Order: sequence, then structure tokens, then C-alpha cells
Amino acid sequence: MLLQSEDPLVSVIILNWNGKQYLKECLLSLKKQTYKNFEVILVDNGSTDGSVDYIRDNFGDFIKLIENKANLGFAEGNNIGIKNSSGKYILLLNNDTKADPLWVEELVKVAESDDKIGMCASKILSLDDPKIIDNVGHLIYKDGLNRGRGRLEYDQGQYDNIEEVFLPSGCAALYRKKMLDEIGEFDKDFFAYSDDTDIGIRGRLAGWKCMYVPGAVIYHKYSGSTSPYALFKAFHAERNRLWIAIKYFPLPVLLCNPYYTVLRTSLQFYGALTHEGAAGKFREKFSEWELFLTLLRAYFSALKGLPRMWKKRQDLTRLRRVSSNEIYHWFKEFRISVRELALKE
Repeated sequence: MLLQSEDPLVSVIILNWNGKQYLKECLLSLKKQTYKNFEVILVDNGSTDGSVDYIRDNFGDFIKLIENKANLGFAEGNNIGIKNSSGKYILLLNNDTKADPLWVEELVKVAESDDKIGMCASKILSLDDPKIIDNVGHLIYKDGLNRGRGRLEYDQGQYDNIEEVFLPSGCAALYRKKMLDEIGEFDKDFFAYSDDTDIGIRGRLAGWKCMYVPGAVIYHKYSGSTSPYALFKAFHAERNRLWIAIKYFPLPVLLCNPYYTVLRTSLQFYGALTHEGAAGKFREKFSEWELFLTLLRAYFSALKGLPRMWKKRQDLTRLRRVSSNEIYHWFKEFRISVRELALKE
């Protein structure tokens, strides 16, 4: 599992929940890494599909297995993995992925080039069609939603430069352990979706940089473990984007949140009617009433958690190392247009 070298130790953490069908390809790709000084920690979130027995029988000598008795969610599951890790760098990797042999090496090379780099984003391509981009870092919208940069574009070399991005996708991200020790763990209140946005913004608030590493290639089965168009995802994405705004956005932007939300949802309503974007896909699977109730539940849940999130906002002032102008700059440099957010899948 761990081979000694002069290179810094890296801890690769894979969270699994009923993803047995993906584990072989994912773990075999890690065995082929050119970078050798790493450990693999697989956290199983109460799977019932035989994942644990399969891992023990086939990869028991390669990974450290942690078994949770129930599905604790993305945030807390990864927190447990991080607490059991020993690396200078933490690499989160979805179970429905395949890593290029240079993946770990390229991420570490860039992270080691600057002590101010706290996060690195991978070049994530579609596992089904590697010519299609899944994600090359995240962009942000002023109501708290985010979207993968370059999503569904053809990979024609337009994202082949090392450059600063807003934050990485938790699908395949590097985090400096020193940064995590400073800013704290994933917020388990989020459970799933936008938890990578939460910790990424927190890292930026503390003055850490995020770099995109095009040589660190991952092939990803988009939403392989959960359906991309499920009410579970719609609920958590909508609730959690409100919590993101409450915790981190400057007050003037936060007060304008209803405006940005109405603008987005109006376009999504149009997309549902014309079968465009994620809203069009949701409408194919669910009735308008089901979608309405899901959003209503999300808003009630967000309001219920508002006092807790506001307290976290106040607590985060101790971490802040950036000016207000820098925060406003994020919304300009790393913004996503409402049209792209609402009308693209």
C-alpha cells in the first residue's frame, strides 16, 4: 500500500456507497500510478451491494478500509477518511472514476511549486466519451450555485494550461493537509452536494490559492453513484447553495440573492418547457408538483438551518485573510452566466 521515497506522502481517499461496479477500474488505475509514495483509504458508507467483501477479497493488501455502519454523506465520510490519513496532501477521488497514470504525480508537482497553493483541480473528462469535458474547476453564480468549468465542451486543448481557478471539484481534488488543519473539515450539515464548494471558498477566504492542473487527468462516470437528475440531488443542491451564500457572500450580494434566484429559476422554467438544461431533464422524470414540493422542502430546510449557518459565518471571520475587493473579484473572474447555468446540462 505504501512505498517509501523522498517524495511527500499522499493520501488518496475514496468514498464508496453501493459502487461495487466501479471499484475495480478505479483501484486498478491507482495501482498504475507513476507516483509511488501514496496510501489509499477507502471509506465505505454502509454499502449493501457486497462492496466491502469485494474490496477485502481483491484489494485488501492495497487499501486501508474503513467501514461506516450507515451512509454518513460525502462530507462526513471524507472527514473520517482524512482523520485516518497521514499524507502531506489529501487527494479525494470519486469511486466512479479512472485515473491517468500521471494523475498523482502531476498534482503533487504543481502543489510543491508554491506553498500558498492549498488546492488543485484535475482535468476531468467523461469516462464514456473522453473527448468530452466533465469539469476543469468550478465557477460560481451569485445565488450560491456552482457549475463545472468547460462542462460538456469538446476537449480541443482550450484548457491545457496550468492556471488559477476558483476551486476544485470534489470528484478529484488535491487539498494541502496544512490548509485543512487551518480551516477545518468538511461541513457535515451539507451531507452531499456543494460541500466541495463550501470547503473551497473557506480555503480561499483564508488566503489559499487553487490551481488547475491539466496533466492530472481523470475519467469520470458523471453521477455514477447517484442519478444526475434525482430529487435527492435537487433538494441538496438548492438548500446547500443558500447555505453557501449565507456563510460566505458579502452582505450586499447576499441581500440580492432573491433577485439572482428568480432570474435563474425563470430561465430554468423556460428550459423545462423547451426541454433544455437540467430543468428539462428533471421535467422528463418528475411532475411539476414533485419538483415544486422538493424546492419547497429545500427552502424550509435552509431556513431551519439559517441560525446555525449565520453563526458559522460569524465564526469564519477569524479565518479571513482576503479583502472585500478580492471577494468581489471572485464573482467577476470566476463567474458563470445565468444562461449557461440554467440552460445547459
